[in-house]
Formats: sequence, structure tokens, C-alpha cells
Amino acid sequence: MTTPATTPPSTWAPLRIRVYRTLWIAQLVSNLGTWMQTVGAQWILVDQPNAATLVAFVQTATTLPVMLLSIPSGVIADLVDRRRLLLGAQTTMALLAATLAVTSATGHITPAVLLTLLFLLGCGQALTAPAWQAIQPELVPREQIPSVAALGSMSMNIGRAVGPAIAGVLVSLSGPTLVFTLNALSFGAIVAALILWRRPSAERSLPSERPLAALQAGTRFIRAAPAIRRVLLRSILFVGPGSALWALLPVVARDGLHLGSSGYGVMLGALGVGAVLGALALSRVRAVLTPTRQLAVAAVMFGVATVGAALLHALIPVLLLLVCAGFAWLLALSTMNATMQLLLPGWVRARGLSVYMLVFMGGQAIGSLVWGLVAGAFGVVTALLAAAALLGCCALSTLWLPIRHDADALDLTPSAFWPEPQLVEEPSPADGPVMVLRSYDVPPEDVDEFLAAMVFVGRSRQRTGAMEWRLYRDVGVVDRYVEAFVVRSWSEHMQQHQVRLTAQDQIRESAVARFASGDESTITHLVAVAPR
Repeated sequence: MTTPATTPPSTWAPLRIRVYRTLWIAQLVSNLGTWMQTVGAQWILVDQPNAATLVAFVQTATTLPVMLLSIPSGVIADLVDRRRLLLGAQTTMALLAATLAVTSATGHITPAVLLTLLFLLGCGQALTAPAWQAIQPELVPREQIPSVAALGSMSMNIGRAVGPAIAGVLVSLSGPTLVFTLNALSFGAIVAALILWRRPSAERSLPSERPLAALQAGTRFIRAAPAIRRVLLRSILFVGPGSALWALLPVVARDGLHLGSSGYGVMLGALGVGAVLGALALSRVRAVLTPTRQLAVAAVMFGVATVGAALLHALIPVLLLLVCAGFAWLLALSTMNATMQLLLPGWVRARGLSVYMLVFMGGQAIGSLVWGLVAGAFGVVTALLAAAALLGCCALSTLWLPIRHDADALDLTPSAFWPEPQLVEEPSPADGPVMVLRSYDVPPEDVDEFLAAMVFVGRSRQRTGAMEWRLYRDVGVVDRYVEAFVVRSWSEHMQQHQVRLTAQDQIRESAVARFASGDESTITHLVAVAPR
């Protein structure tokens, strides 16, 4: 149990901030429209030849772009103004959705046209998702980020639960054109909210990174950030087996409970209710459980619900367990999402979140495929029980694979604390690679402390851009150690100096600063040259 010094903010605290409240309501409206569109698209295809295959392609058309474009989208979102990116993408998506409504109204829609438009809308969603996630810390205080993660998950689950129900009624009354039209209008809500948001313009003293270099920088950051890699691992461990219930729930509804589509909708509604309850209870849960224990509790709850879905044949008990599953799903996802947000500095936030989304979506997609194959070979009950057993293992693994519990205490405020390089001439931005050398004089009695502290200094160098980092002992000078790291170019080294360092890096570096030899002028910068 945790004993926090202050009570965690209420789940609803971010909604007291006007800009965030406006954007959240717009997001909720858009989520409802997206799920309504899915039902309308499936309705058009259900009477076509090969309907089962075409209906399945609806999900593929909307999720495949996320798998393909998540990482490039994260890079783009870190290089350009995120508000303008979102405005452009959402406006384009509104036009695509309007095109879908018009082609449906005029009777010119075909499966090929429908799936193409859905794929393009999916590309828009993939492009905007990292940027949307990355702007959240700009809208609310840092201590409210877990609440923001919960509200975002709740919005998605409300859309998943309520959108199809609304669409089912509207399609039965007037056909799919109306839901396509409403979805197009729902994008207008986000466009209007983004226009109203006056985002402060960021001053750029350095040229923007090139896309490939930015991708490599993001990769290096994650490779040198064990806490982030641990969150990604925990996401796989939970979402992989957890996807079984989502994938096989329609079969449970039809074969286990003998329900039709409306009954399946009620089951999805129970999951949505659980997600809302989870959001309501999140601040109380955070007050008594560390993030790691939250994940353990979520895995146990979701595993129990999965067992119930496999073995029970009465609707009411299954619905109650699905409420618990929705609670657990929101708890796990909001915990992992919030931890990622808290661990990522602003300069690389969208890239890091895009990797998280790729892992999450990939885990769910691959997991659904695997559990479908297992169910086909051994039966639905066996597949669900196996998934529940893995969720139990997921809960147990938190004992030796915890996530960082103090992420909210990290100070990731940009801090350009490095001294300016002492140069006789300024290299051009493309010059490189650049090697930086710094010497330390460490008395024998302090060596262990120094070496332990340099582990974190080395990771800081690698997270902020070093392709290589090593610590050497100078055998020609008593008690002398030399740190050496290599950066791809002078421009990227200047990114380290002016953009990428944080107050947390400064805290880590202060632990070894007293051992530094001489003053700032003794830091050596070497720029590679080609022999002639």
C-alpha cells in the first residue's frame, strides 16, 4: 500500500479546466460517431456476397492503419505543431466522412468504395492518435495526468458501448446514411474545439530534426529507458491474454448465453458501465495502491471475469462479471497510459506514446488472432480458461516485474543546464559524428558511489542522443576516469544542450559533478573528419 502525502486529484478534476473539458467532450462525441459509423458500414455489407469476410474487413480497414502508421505519426507529431496537425487531420477526416455520407445517400456506395474510405479514415485516426495523446500534459497539471488517462479510456469505452446501440436504432429507422452524416458532424466538434484552443507557440532556436533522425532518437530514448520498456512489457502481458474475452465475447453471447445482437450489445454495455465505474473509483484506488498493484488487481479481476464468461450460462452473473472486467480494463489501461505520459519528456512524448499504442494495438490484434485459432482448435471454453490462467500469471509477475511507482514525482521540465561548448570555430549542423569527453577525479573511497551514479548518467546521455557511451579509467593519471559519448551530428548535440535535457537529468548529473576535473573548459568536443 502507498501512503501518499496528498490525496490524489479526483477523476473529474481535469474537467474543471475549460480547454480540456471542451476537447474531452468533443472527443466523446467523435468516439460515439466512430462507433456508429462502424455499425452503419457493417449494415451495408451484411447483405453482400461473402458478407462475413467483408464485415470482418471493416475492422481491418480501421485498425490496420494504426499498425502501419503509428510510429511515423509519432515522429511527425514531435516535429510539427501538434494543434495544426490535429486541425488539418480532423478537417480531412470530416471531409472523408462527409464523402461517405454522400455516396451512401446517392446510392453510389460499393464495398470497395466503403472499405477504401474507412481505410483513409483509419489513416487519419492513426495520424492524430499520438498527437492527441501528447497534448494532454499541456492541458492539465502534472498531478492530474492519471485522471486524464482515466477520462480518455472512459470516453473510448462509452463510445464503444453507446455508439453501436444508438446506431442500431438509427439504422433500423432510416438506414446507414444518417449515422454516416452524424459521424461527419462529430468531427466538426473536435475541429471547433481545436480552433478555440489557443496553444502557446513554442520558440525554436534550432532547426527541426529530420524525420529519420527523429525516429532514431526516439528509438534510442526507449532503448535507454528501462522504466518505459517495463511499461511496454506489462502492456503485452496484460493485453495479450486480455484480448481473448474481447475477441470471443460474440461467441459467448451466441453459444453460451443464446443471445442475439441486442443481447451482445447489452454485454458491451456492461463493459462500458464497468469502465465508467472504474473512472469514478480511480482516485480512491490510487490512494491505496501503487501502480504495480493496480495492474495486479486489474489482471486478477479480468481473469475472474474471463473464467465466468467461459463457465457461466446465466446472463445476470455474466453481466456483473463484465462490469468487473470493464472496471479492470480501464484500471489497467489508465495506469499504463498515465505512467507512460509521466515518464516521457515533451520533446519525445508523441514518439514514445506511438510505440505504446503500437504495442497495445498489436498485442490486441495478435492476441485476438491467437485466441481465435485456439478456440477453433480446442473450443471457446478452453481458450478462455487458458487466457484466464495467463492473466493470473500476469498478476503474479508484478512481484518481480513492477513498474515505476514514483513516475509522478519525476521533474521532466526542460533544463538547459549544460555549459555552452568552448569552441574556436562553430561546426556546421551536419558535421559529425561528435565525440564529447569529460574527465573525473575520483578518490578510491568514492569509486563505488561514482560508478553507481554513472549508470544513470550514461542512460541520460543515451536517452538524449548518444549513439555510444562508455566510461574509461585513465591508466596514465591517478584516480582519473574519462567519460566518452558519441552523437550523430553537431545539430543533435545542440538538441541535447538546448531541448532534450530535463531537471531530472540535472539531478542525476549533480551526483557526479563534484568529481569533474577542472571547469567547463576541460570538456572536449571532437568532430569527425575524413582522412584525405
